[in-house]
Amino acid sequence: MKKIKADLLVIGAGSGGLVVASGAAQLGANVVLVEGDQMGGDCLNYGCVPSKALLAAANTAKQVNQSDKFGIKAEIVDLDYAGVMTYVEKKIAEIAPHDSQERFEEMGVTVLRDYAKFKDPKTVVVGNNEITARRIVLATGSRAKIPNVKGLDKVNYLTNESLFDLRKSPRHLAIIGGGPIGVEMAQAHARLGVKTTIIEINRIMQGYERRFVEPVHKSLIDDGVNILEGTVVDRVENDRSNIKLHLSSASALVVSDLLIAAGRAPNIEKLALTEAGIKYNELGVIVDRNLQTTNRSVYAIGDIVDGPSFTHTASYHAGIVLKKTLFGLSSTIQTTHIPQVTYTDPEIASVGLNFNDAVKRFGNKVERSCVNLESNDRAITDSKTEGFVEVVLFGRKVIGCTIVSKNAGELISFWAFLISRNLKISNVNSMIPPYPTLGEVNKRVVSEYYAPRLFGNSFLKFYVKVFQKIFK
Repeated sequence: MKKIKADLLVIGAGSGGLVVASGAAQLGANVVLVEGDQMGGDCLNYGCVPSKALLAAANTAKQVNQSDKFGIKAEIVDLDYAGVMTYVEKKIAEIAPHDSQERFEEMGVTVLRDYAKFKDPKTVVVGNNEITARRIVLATGSRAKIPNVKGLDKVNYLTNESLFDLRKSPRHLAIIGGGPIGVEMAQAHARLGVKTTIIEINRIMQGYERRFVEPVHKSLIDDGVNILEGTVVDRVENDRSNIKLHLSSASALVVSDLLIAAGRAPNIEKLALTEAGIKYNELGVIVDRNLQTTNRSVYAIGDIVDGPSFTHTASYHAGIVLKKTLFGLSSTIQTTHIPQVTYTDPEIASVGLNFNDAVKRFGNKVERSCVNLESNDRAITDSKTEGFVEVVLFGRKVIGCTIVSKNAGELISFWAFLISRNLKISNVNSMIPPYPTLGEVNKRVVSEYYAPRLFGNSFLKFYVKVFQKIFK
């Protein structure tokens, strides 16, 4: 065994682990980074990057198919599924150097490519290396959670880790799970000409109120996606070259490919956490508000921790841990200012509390202001008027926002900033958005909030009348 000592050991080279390793190394710490799979983790190789590249290709196909409404006659002569997946592969390759082993070694990080497991509370074994570190950060991420369906282990199903390896277009793709991954991949494949079915035990995008999901639901239906809500897959079996799904509705569905998108599970099995005195459950590693585990020299960040499973959450966690491990500064984790986005068409983006949850917490003094995109000139010119922006307020402070629209993920950053700074809606009054942009809708929400208070104010109306008479 080669013995290595370090100031900081980071286990997992996904988004969160890379931020910790690069930040610590550039500030002079002796850092060891361990990765048992691919540098860049799930986001680069199996998640955010490939899925958004696939959606970009699919949305381009949709634009061509709808070009006639813009007075343009165009058609797709050949939709090459293998070519689309090659495009996805190229986009991963373009971003990969930023997350590469070579880049981090140039920073002075010692990179070990193998799986890690604890030997004791202070020691981690990685291949033929035995590492002791003052502080350890667990950033091993998550993987697709496989549901307990009879016969599933006997068929060749897909997860997000294998989906992008496909080069032959599915004849009929079934997706178990109607969450963000499920609906995004369903819409992408439908727009690429693949017959697609979503099977969801409850309803799609159940984390949102139905009124927020309705525009997306309609868009999926328009794209040809078959949505089976309130449906359970009882068992699956091979049917020659196909897969047969037996459903709770007493019907059966025969498909060529099956994608599992039924949630996420933390990657903790290989770590031997009990050897380090670290408590965990099926949701992940148990941490306090500083992201410290029950072993006070070990921290956990990202998907391995119960909470929002987003790349930007992992990066946020990384910042908290860097402050604590490098400077001794406490920075407790908050979640109210972390946005989330589902990249369908239209997108759904949210931050903070929705109206119903806010009322439960703060009572009937909660207010809201809502504007439909039908009133936005840029949305009209682009023929993208589906959706709306709803802002939730308490004491005129912005405590939540949900946006359903084209580029909702871009628009939500504005409200995430206001919530993160604990600002009131009046702070938006002096902001002048450029015209014509979708961003104007954010200012319009503020105008709608103040309109009845301004134009329905009898004292102001009286003052104006008096002013006009006196000062002629």
